Amino acid sequence: MILAKVPDPRLVTVRRGGTLTDEDHHRLALWAATCAEHVLGLFEAVRPDDPRPREAIEHARAWTRGEVAMMVARAAGGHAMGAARDLRGAPRFAAYAAGQAAVVAHVASHDLGAAAYAIKAVRASEGEAAGRRECAWQREQLPDAVRELVLDDQRNRNALCWSVFDC
Repeated sequence: MILAKVPDPRLVTVRRGGTLTDEDHHRLALWAATCAEHVLGLFEAVRPDDPRPREAIEHARAWTRGEVAMMVARAAGGHAMGAARDLRGAPRFAAYAAGQAAVVAHVASHDLGAAAYAIKAVRASEGEAAGRRECAWQREQLPDAVRELVLDDQRNRNALCWSVFDC
């Protein structure tokens, strides 16, 4: 479980009683999609004919542009995670990263799920040092508008996210 038991109001949209703006919600979704796409090849190397994780990432981005409804993006995320069901290691984690990216449309705090699973994919494929480099790379991709929010959230939820944000 990568979600906090008590949601951080900074990661809950204004319309649901939190303080997260739609613009920042979209920024989180785009960052999560970028993290997931960075490791997608680890899945596609073993399942080149399964489009579900790539489609989930595309749906995450389409949701930010208003081209698909939240429920459509969320469903695509579930399908991506379903693609991982019988896999292990890096390919499984890469598909989970894609699924988590798509469900950011539903719950913004899944952004760390996408990032954490991407780091786990790299760790499984290339080792701990590569995982730390992936974490640093992800941080370089953070939009300035949400940088401090994400870094603070990483500190707060690092233990829930397998301590992958120790980079």
